Amino acid sequence: MNGDWNEGEVGDFLRSRRARIRPEEVGLPAHGRRRVPGLRREEVAQLAGVSVDYYIRLEQGRGPSVSDAVLDAVARVLRLDETEHAYLRTVARPRRQRTKQRSAPQVRPGIQTLLDGMERSPAFVLGRRMDVLAWNALGDAVNGFSRLAPGERNVPRQVFLDPAARELYPEWAAVAAQTVANLRLGAGRYADDPELCALVGELSLKSEDFRRLWADHQVKQCAYGVKKVLHPVAGLLTLPYETLTVPDDPDQTIVVYTPEPGSETAERLALLGSWETSTAR
Repeated sequence: MNGDWNEGEVGDFLRSRRARIRPEEVGLPAHGRRRVPGLRREEVAQLAGVSVDYYIRLEQGRGPSVSDAVLDAVARVLRLDETEHAYLRTVARPRRQRTKQRSAPQVRPGIQTLLDGMERSPAFVLGRRMDVLAWNALGDAVNGFSRLAPGERNVPRQVFLDPAARELYPEWAAVAAQTVANLRLGAGRYADDPELCALVGELSLKSEDFRRLWADHQVKQCAYGVKKVLHPVAGLLTLPYETLTVPDDPDQTIVVYTPEPGSETAERLALLGSWETSTAR
C-alpha cells in the first residue's frame, strides 16, 4: 500500500467483482474456454454501455473524471451492493490533496461522559484505523483495553496478531473477515494516511490470514450486528452491537454492545462489572 494505492485498488476491486459473475448470469453465452473466471473486460464494457478502451482505463486507475452514470452502470453489471457501490466511487475518484498528518486523535470530554453513563452497556470509541480511543468501565471489563499498551489498542492488530484472539472470539473467522472488510473501507477513504498504510503493511507481513482476506477485496461497514466473546471470567457473551458516528468527527465511531435486558448475557455482564469493581477496590 503506497501513495498510488487507489490506482491499483480500483483495478483489483473491479477484477475481483468480475470474477464472481458467470456469463450466463447476465445473458451471455458461456461457451469457449476462459483463462480467468467470470466476465471479461470487454463484456463488462458492452453490458455497461461504454467502450472497451474506456473501461480498461477505468480498471487501470486512469479515469479520475469518470461520471456517476458510468460508475452506476458498472456497479449494476457487477451487481455491487450499496456499500460496494459507494466504495467504487471512492477509489475510482480519489481525493488527491494530501492532508497534513494530524496529532493523536482526541475524544471530547463529553463523549467520555456519555460512555461512562452507559453503566450496563460495554462501549468504546474507534478511530479511522480502528484504534481504540476511549472506553467505559464495562467495555474495559469485556475487552481489557487498559491492560494493553497504547500501540496495541487496535482492533485489526488484536484480531490478527494476538494469539488469544482465537479463543476470545468463538467465531473468529467471521470476526476476522468483518474486521478486514471494515478496514478496507477506511483505506479507500484515506489512501494517503501513512499510519493506515503502515498498519496494512504490518498485518500483511505478519499474518497469512490477513493477507488472504485483504486480497479478497471485500468491503463492509460494521454498522450493527452480533459478536460472541468467550470471556475468561464471565463465560460466553452474546453481544449485539450498534455503531454511531460522532457528528463533528466522522473519523470517530462509538461502538455500544446492547444485550437484551434480562438475558443471560446481561446478567453475566452485571456480575462482571461487580467483579471488576470489587477487584479494583
